[in-house]
Amino acid sequence: MKLLGIGSRINHAEHGKGVITNVTSQHYWVTFIENGLETIDIDSNFEVIEAADSDVDTVSFFDVERSLVNILKKWSDVSEIVPIADKYKGGKLILEPADTNMKSYELPIDTFFHKITMVRDRLRVMEQRINASDLDEHGKIDLQQYITRIYGSLTSFNILFKSKNHNFV
Repeated sequence: MKLLGIGSRINHAEHGKGVITNVTSQHYWVTFIENGLETIDIDSNFEVIEAADSDVDTVSFFDVERSLVNILKKWSDVSEIVPIADKYKGGKLILEPADTNMKSYELPIDTFFHKITMVRDRLRVMEQRINASDLDEHGKIDLQQYITRIYGSLTSFNILFKSKNHNFV
């Protein structure tokens, strides 16, 4: 299947006649006379009225941006914004000593959660740096086992994360 270039005119069964204004790896962005701008799958059924031959870059700006963000997350100390579970927003962590003569310690749970996510992010960066280091395989495996144990110790804090894909595993 040959990709259509920007400026190609099509007739779509649902949207009517339109002109392709952008092409991504999976979609055509088409400005339709009746319905305005719509995205349709590249393999959609439509009639080609006039094909414009042009070099089409099938990688969209969105795809490039997403790849760059993933690379930055993987190789830098930049941390993503990780939301806390709704039920803990604005809450506080209270540590009460067994000795009733001593004062309890209160910490906003948001502050505590931020510190936990920073530990997680720094562990991820350390893991990437170990994998990219000049250590021999045995040294890398030893350090990876320590990191795995640290992740295991931190799984008790998974209850604080809003989304399970942010959990310690």
